[in-house]
Amino acid sequence: MSVSFFFKVILVLLLLFIIFNLGRALWIMVRGDSSVPMSRFLGRRVLFSALVVLLLLLALALGIISPNPRPY
Repeated sequence: MSVSFFFKVILVLLLLFIIFNLGRALWIMVRGDSSVPMSRFLGRRVLFSALVVLLLLLALALGIISPNPRPY
C-alpha cells in the first residue's frame, strides 16, 4: 500500500467526521437541546475543514498527490 492511498483514506475519514459534526449540530438545532452548545460541533467542523485544506496543500507541495493536468 502506498502513501497516497493512506493519505486519501485519512482525507475521506476527516470528511466523514466533518459531515458527522454538521449533522450533530443540525440535530441540536432542531431539537433545541441546550445541554450541549451547537457551536462546539460547528467549531469542530470548521477546524477539521481547515485541517483538510492544509493537508491537501501540504500533500501537493510534497508530491504525495498530483493535480489533474488537464481537467476538461
